[in-house]
Amino acid sequence: MTNHPALHLDCRSLLIKAAITSSSLIIPQSLPAAELVPTPGQTEGPFYPVEFPPDMDNDLVRVTGQAAQALGQVIHVSGRVLDTRGQPRPGSVVEIWQCDANGIYRHPRAGGQGRIDHAFQGYGRTQVDEQGRYRFRTIRPVPYPGRTPHIHFAVHMPGQGRLVTQMYIEGEPLNARDGVLNRIRDPQARRSVIVPLASAQLPEPGALQGHFDIVVTA
Repeated sequence: MTNHPALHLDCRSLLIKAAITSSSLIIPQSLPAAELVPTPGQTEGPFYPVEFPPDMDNDLVRVTGQAAQALGQVIHVSGRVLDTRGQPRPGSVVEIWQCDANGIYRHPRAGGQGRIDHAFQGYGRTQVDEQGRYRFRTIRPVPYPGRTPHIHFAVHMPGQGRLVTQMYIEGEPLNARDGVLNRIRDPQARRSVIVPLASAQLPEPGALQGHFDIVVTA
């Protein structure tokens, strides 16, 4: 039988095409999504309210019954409560508390109660929506002796307990010397609680805004 070179070339071409086609049909498995860094727990501090104010909404700048607005620069802090897979935690309740623009907490053991800003609510609470989103209107935190500016946060999660942490402001010189902040040894976890503030013409001219996602363990 006579060999035909053209026939060998055609067979080789068919084999190559078949190999390319079969390899293109292999669907790579998607890699698992990287887990989010859990927000580090921090101290509640000595000034968690011993009694809650009558006005406990998410606007700390305006207190019901007070004609004046709180002293200090207004900031809008928003974010989401998520698990480490990035899934929202609906039903969670977020609390915040902080000192007023004079560096005084609304608490009987805090010094300087005679100088407290009664137009500042000092404590707020809100429930997240179905996407895990929350929002607060408050004032830019100020330093007081021994502490860099910060806002205390607590998240109550249905059936899972409570996470307490603190939010810090990016660029604050006192951050480098704050003992509570620097007790967070993991750099990525420490970075997760330091929030940049940007100018916010909306929803309020002259205000600042910051985004703070809180990641809880699933």
